[in-house]
Amino acid sequence: MEKKIKLVVFDMAGTTIDEDNLVYKTVQKAINEYGYNVSLEEVLQYGAGKEKQQAIKDVLENCTGEQNTEKQAEIIFTYFQKALEQAYDEVQVKPVKGVPELFDRLRSKGIKIALNTGYDSKTANKLLQQVGWGNGSDIDAVITADDVVNGRPHPDMIYKAMKDLAIDDSQSVLKAGDSEIDIEEGKNAGCGITIGVLSGAQTREQLQAANPDYILDSLAELDHIIPG
Repeated sequence: MEKKIKLVVFDMAGTTIDEDNLVYKTVQKAINEYGYNVSLEEVLQYGAGKEKQQAIKDVLENCTGEQNTEKQAEIIFTYFQKALEQAYDEVQVKPVKGVPELFDRLRSKGIKIALNTGYDSKTANKLLQQVGWGNGSDIDAVITADDVVNGRPHPDMIYKAMKDLAIDDSQSVLKAGDSEIDIEEGKNAGCGITIGVLSGAQTREQLQAANPDYILDSLAELDHIIPG
């Protein structure tokens, strides 16, 4: 029997918002600006879905042979923040096709919608502004890396969404995202359903490594998974 879902927690960039991997292209640019030569594929493999300073640190450690990367990651992250702000000022992002309509259908069923992200709150709010989604109208909560001590794959962001929206059973929560770490986050929170989507950062093979319950081409295909 299918689980009764009361809350969905969706990742932002690549899952609900189409920004053509702009954030990871900017991570790549920022790292390489400091004398490295990492590929976008490497950035997506080791950085997708993570709080962005942690993502930079993990890419440095896995792709450059650097040791003790804490300080260097901090320096690159500061550069990255400025570069990303400029990039988002120059590029118009949009919702993933079919997602606004999905939001309407979920809300009509009484299902709460939370967005969570490895971005800081300033970046997340800029994205929401660009796509025209209101917190409290189109969505019920936005949880960012700033709001918790531990980022993905720790379950803290999902637990905060549950607390803020008065959901006490994680089995009634569905988590969806475009990276392996999104799925791990959902499993660590004990979510009833975890879903990988192919609209963003990672491939089917990469998502499959985290063993989600479903892999969808897009979040817009979600309806058949949620009964009622």
